[in-house]
This record gives sequence, structure tokens and C-alpha cells, in this order.
Amino acid sequence: MTGFIADRLLLFGATGDLAKRMLLPSLAALDADGLLDPKLEIVGTARSELDDQAFRNFAREALEKFLPGDRRGSTATFLNRLGYQALDASALDGYAELAAKVGTPAQGLAIFLSTAPSLFEATIHGLAHGGLTGANVRIGLEKPLGTDLESSRVINDAVATAFPEESTFRIDHYLGKETVQNLLALRFANILFEPLWNAAHIDHVQITVAETVGLEGRVGFYDDVGALRDMVQNHMLQLLSLVAMEPPAMFDATAVRDEKVKVLRSLRLSSPDETVTGQYRAGAIAGQAVPGYDEELGKPSDTETFVAIKAHIDNWRWKGVPFYLRTGKRLPKRTTEIIVQFRRVPHSIFAGKGARSEPNRLVIGVQPDENISLSLMAKVPGLDRGGIRLRPVPLDIAMPNAFAGTQRRIAYERLLLDLIEGDQTLFVRRDEVEAQWDWVDAIRASWDEHGLVPKSYTAGSWGPSAAIALAERDGVTWHE
Repeated sequence: MTGFIADRLLLFGATGDLAKRMLLPSLAALDADGLLDPKLEIVGTARSELDDQAFRNFAREALEKFLPGDRRGSTATFLNRLGYQALDASALDGYAELAAKVGTPAQGLAIFLSTAPSLFEATIHGLAHGGLTGANVRIGLEKPLGTDLESSRVINDAVATAFPEESTFRIDHYLGKETVQNLLALRFANILFEPLWNAAHIDHVQITVAETVGLEGRVGFYDDVGALRDMVQNHMLQLLSLVAMEPPAMFDATAVRDEKVKVLRSLRLSSPDETVTGQYRAGAIAGQAVPGYDEELGKPSDTETFVAIKAHIDNWRWKGVPFYLRTGKRLPKRTTEIIVQFRRVPHSIFAGKGARSEPNRLVIGVQPDENISLSLMAKVPGLDRGGIRLRPVPLDIAMPNAFAGTQRRIAYERLLLDLIEGDQTLFVRRDEVEAQWDWVDAIRASWDEHGLVPKSYTAGSWGPSAAIALAERDGVTWHE
């Protein structure tokens, strides 16, 4: 914790898509549940020339469209918290007016920066120029934080001139998802799993982040980034670090993030034959024809829209256990899941009776469905005159059913509340970001050195056939 609960929240990019879909609905939901300090005032800023009332009208429309009906309640109190100040973030002369609009917080100021990365440095200079920095100010940064290690350091150095690390909250919204946090509870609150959570008992781990969408209005951004930097560098490596980390001494920001960064620094560089890249061509998603990437882009491109990687963590716990990572656009279904495949029993006493035993498998669904499933071997009922038959039986925990009556929250609700209250546990520390970029940059350098270009795959498939071969040559089948 950094010592204060903010009574002012300043939202940059307040008229953007993220604010409309996530930030304003999340804040309104927190307000409806009585979780925001009654004194909290929220000031939005962006280029759009709006006054307070126009911004409140904008927010009202966003809530009507994106806030679930059962979460709305009365929005009047929330809308009355809102104010607005137009600002060109690249021009210093507007920050004095912004500071006047924010006023002097009694307790402290939290800033949420959701702008183009090219504006980060200018915005930090502007905040310092306008007096919107100091011991009672903290800042939240929405990704992307650079496109490689060097550019990431430039951004972080600029932020550090005005905000020390303990006041800097780097956001990866995956860490706000309930099932991601439940991964820690599953591991460290149950004696059943932790003694088995190592190379002696786990055969491999799979992490899949699949999207059905294509460019979806991100044409310029995505072609300069690609799947490796857009998804692997942040979301997937954060999921990997939570799966693989050692037990922290306590559940606080320093202890948890210390253990995550140890994992990231233990990643071995994957060789070129342990990576597969792809780019989708025209196909069909859910029965609807969709164009290829080059058609959406309007020109040929070597940007990858699919990546599969066989990763290795060279430490005591995980030596020899492959982590298969897979992410892509225009895949058959939208899903994010973690598969922990346990080893086979060393000796099956039922083999002589004709029974086949399969290894246990833990499936952790992150989105769109939050659930946990553990497959156990069980005997098929019967007299067994022709031999014993075994079959895997899933033990399923659907989180909405297991916690019926408990409010399910948007990931940004937790992250915004933690920013306001100063809890950094679910935010990414600078050394984590740099360790992630270090590994990803080395992979990209390897691709360039070996002249690797994306293989084509049909939209609606699970990526290039080489991705299937990447796993199958180890006797592994992707979970689908």
C-alpha cells in the first residue's frame, strides 16, 4: 500500500473506447456497490471539446450500453462525481487548466493514463509542469509499454522522473480476472496441489489465448506489433509466471512480484524450431465468411497473427517441463485457458484387466467461462466380466454456480479500486516488464536471424499445421 486512498481520480483518454466500454462502467458499478469514497471526484480529460454536462451525457450513454442491467441501480450519484477538462496532452500550456479543474485533493490523486504510448512522455512532462505529481499522487499506465526492451525503458525512465516505482501502477487487465487470482488460491490454499506442482508430477503445461476477431479497427497498431508483442509479452507471460512461481511468503505486492520475476528470468530462449508463427487467410468463423489478414490490412505484410512457442523454465521446480504457449486471431473460438497435464501413474494395476489409464488433467478456464475442471480416473459401472473399464470423469467447478449470489465483477473494477486505494499486488513491476521484453526481443531477433516468416492458416482453424506438429512431436495434443 502506498499510504493514502485517493479522493481525486483523473482519467486520460476519457472519451476513448476503453473508457466507454470498461472504465466508466467499472467505476459506476463500484459506486453502485458503495465501494467508492463519497468524497471521490472523477475528472475526465481528452482532446474532445466537452463541458461537464456533455461528458456526463457521454458517460450515461456508455453505461446504458455497456453496464449490465443488474449492475446499474441509480447512476445519478456517479454521474454527479464526473467533471471534464479538454486537453491536448502533447501541449504543456493546457496542464495548468487541468490542474485547476482537478483542484487540491484532501487525501491524494490517482491518475489513469489510457493514451497512445507516443504521448506517455509528453503527458508525464505536462503533469509535472502542471503540479500534478508529488508524494500524494500515483499513476496507472495502460499497455502497451513500448514495442521492445529499449522503448519500454524510455517510457519507464520518463515515468520515473515524476513517479517513483511505489507510485507507478502498470496495468495488465488479465490480472484483474477472478479466475487468474483463483489460480493463486488453488495453488497456495490447498494442500492437495502444491506438493504435486513440480517436474516430478507434471508432464507439461499449455496456455492458450484464442481470439475469433481480426483487426477490429486496430489496423495501424497491430501491424506494427503482431501477436508475440501484443499477447505473449504481457498477458501470456503473466499467466505463465503465476502458474510457475514459487510460494510467496505472504500475499502482498512485493512478495508476489518478487516470485514472478524470478520465473521470467529463468525462461530459456526458445530455439527457432520451438516457435511457429502464422498469418490468417480468408476463411469462416461461426459459419460467416471473413477476409484474410492482408485483405483487411489492404497490403501484404509479414506480421504474425498467430504464435505457438515451446517454452522452458530452467529452475529446480520446472526443469524438463515444457510450457506450450499458443495465441492467435481468427481461431475457431474465443477462449483463454491454462492446462496442467499431470504425469501418468508409474504402474497401472488395472492394465492386466484390460483397463487403460489416462493422466489427470487440470483445466483452468479464464474466459469467456470462468471454471476449473479436474479429470480423475473412475471405474465404469458393471460386472467387469470382460475386463475392467476406466474412464476419466471431470470434477467441474463453474465459478458462477459455486459462488451463486456473489457479485461477478469486471476486471477493471478491481484494478481501478486498487489504484485508488494504492494496492500494487495485481500490477506489473518494472523489472517484470523488462524481463518479459528481454525474452520476447530475443525470440524476435532469432526469427530475423533465421529469416522466419509467418505460415498461412485458414481463418477458423487452429493455426498452421506446424503448430500441431510442435506439440505432437513430443507426444502432446493441444487441448481444444
